[in-house]
Amino acid sequence: MTTDKRDQDLGMHRKISRRDFLNGVAVGVGGVLAGDALLSYADDAPYAPEKASDYYPPAKQGMRGNHDGSFTYAHRMRDGGSADEDGAPKPTGEAYDLVVVGGGISGLSAAYFYRKRFGKAARILVLDNHDDFGGHAKRNEFHSGNRMLLGYGGTQSIESPGKYSPQAHALLVDIGIETDRFYKDYDQKLYPSMKLGTAAFFDKETFGEDRLVPGLGSTSWSEFLAKCPLSDEVRRDIARVYTEKVDYLPGLTVVQKREKLSKISYADFLTQICKVHPDALKFFQSYTNDLFCTGIDAVPALACYEEPDDYEGYAYAGFQGMNLSAEPPGKEEPYIFHFPDGNASMARLLVRSMIPAAIPGHTMEDVVTARADYSKLDNDGQPVRIRLNSTATGVKTTGAGSTRQVEIIYERGKQPWKVQAKHCVLACYNVMIPYICPDLPDPQKEALAYLVKAPLIYTHVAIRNWAAFQKLGIRQIEAPGSYHTYVALDFPVSVGEYKFPNNPNEPMVLFMLRTPCKAGLPMRDQFRAGRAELMRTPFSTFERNIRDQLGRMLGSAGFDPARDIDGITVNRWAHGYAFGPNSLYDPNWAEGQQPWVLGRKPFGPITIANSDAAAVAYSDAAIDQAFRAVNELPANG
Repeated sequence: MTTDKRDQDLGMHRKISRRDFLNGVAVGVGGVLAGDALLSYADDAPYAPEKASDYYPPAKQGMRGNHDGSFTYAHRMRDGGSADEDGAPKPTGEAYDLVVVGGGISGLSAAYFYRKRFGKAARILVLDNHDDFGGHAKRNEFHSGNRMLLGYGGTQSIESPGKYSPQAHALLVDIGIETDRFYKDYDQKLYPSMKLGTAAFFDKETFGEDRLVPGLGSTSWSEFLAKCPLSDEVRRDIARVYTEKVDYLPGLTVVQKREKLSKISYADFLTQICKVHPDALKFFQSYTNDLFCTGIDAVPALACYEEPDDYEGYAYAGFQGMNLSAEPPGKEEPYIFHFPDGNASMARLLVRSMIPAAIPGHTMEDVVTARADYSKLDNDGQPVRIRLNSTATGVKTTGAGSTRQVEIIYERGKQPWKVQAKHCVLACYNVMIPYICPDLPDPQKEALAYLVKAPLIYTHVAIRNWAAFQKLGIRQIEAPGSYHTYVALDFPVSVGEYKFPNNPNEPMVLFMLRTPCKAGLPMRDQFRAGRAELMRTPFSTFERNIRDQLGRMLGSAGFDPARDIDGITVNRWAHGYAFGPNSLYDPNWAEGQQPWVLGRKPFGPITIANSDAAAVAYSDAAIDQAFRAVNELPANG
């Protein structure tokens, strides 16, 4: 079959509304700027794209996340470009009490906590390089059939809210989030009542043939594996490590076992300690991709034991007889604390609490269906302003004593601007701070540079109906050799007027996960290599792989990618999860000497937030770091 004919069958000719102009490819600075849809404004007109009546980023499809134009100036700085390439910065004439660099959960929380500490009259400016606020907590909107469908562009859920710190819990309550409501709003019985489980998809490129095998985790291992395109030896070994209760490290104490497992990858644990055939690793390889953004070759075995799958699609084999703790690991709270647009609703509620005119409504229910008015984010006379499409490129202190100020330079609309503030919180990617704030001490800059973030892709696909999933008896698919290694129906949650499409004949949003890791390299090198691949990959490549993979997985149940796909949004996060220490590669730093702790030290009236500063990729960490950063600010600047 010719490529053109195959593309026609996949539906590549069908229009995906508002596709990214440049197809999402990271090219040179000039090319990226040309691809910025916001540059439709004439050079002599005020640059204010957010004021346009049709400015509404959540509805954009194609390449989102770190979209074109959001990384232009950051990459220029990384590559040693001239700071004055676009001319000298012009003063805005504004003076603020606080400028926050980064409009994600941590940056918005910093503005919230600053108002708590210094009063609601404090003048605050939040700068963000993206066309939408929320950081990774982005909202994806689709319209399919006669309804709106929501997805989460990044930050997925409120993980274990019972473990939130007092200040993070108080913030949730203050902005109107009642986590107990999710026990009603999240339908934990829907998929089980329909007998929808987990399948594994074996692709022909990795396993020799395409085969979808339902029953992963719900049928006996012998029955499930008998249907899988694996050798008899591999089947026996997988069944053995899942069903036999064996202590693979006899003679060691629990402490010694845990130490051993912290220094060996899960792949090596399976092959060297459990004596599993190496060919079996292909089956397990992507189990760790979602949480760790690398395969099992770069994740400690102990971490796999301690971090079970949130989606309950699989379990890690080999630990059931190891007696590693008095209590088996597990979640104290169910994984149900989820808005239909993920933690984008948290970001929207934070914005509403500070700029009420931007997000109409008053409750956690009505925020889900509210349409944000972006023209209200950055207006004169507001105590809090959010300025999107603005990349901070320089932060430094000026003056001394009572005249000390922070000068912040940012690029917006191909023009550098300069603004003054008494305080500044850097809630951006911590690896960028050495470029933005070069006056920091060298050891602090080195510590910040160590915190390499993990790249990942959250893809959402709007489909006309989900009857194929019902027919196959599945709600999610593990696909260890495929382009996207995980595919799932959306979380069954209804909040306020937003109702989950619980009828298989209704439109649905699918979640697809890809982590572009490079097996065999150390973790941080995997992240760097994966990020480079990600930034080279155009949207058309994603779309082709999405359509091809869904057709191969679901085609036997009548799914047609050319007919049944109504929309695709690829949330590209070149800098995704915060760095987290990995005992396979990182030193056992002394308390207080960890790079994220050294990196977040205050620098006069400049402090540092973001989940990077906690080395934990969760929203409560982002909130806690904002609280710390605000309370580290000197009272008088």
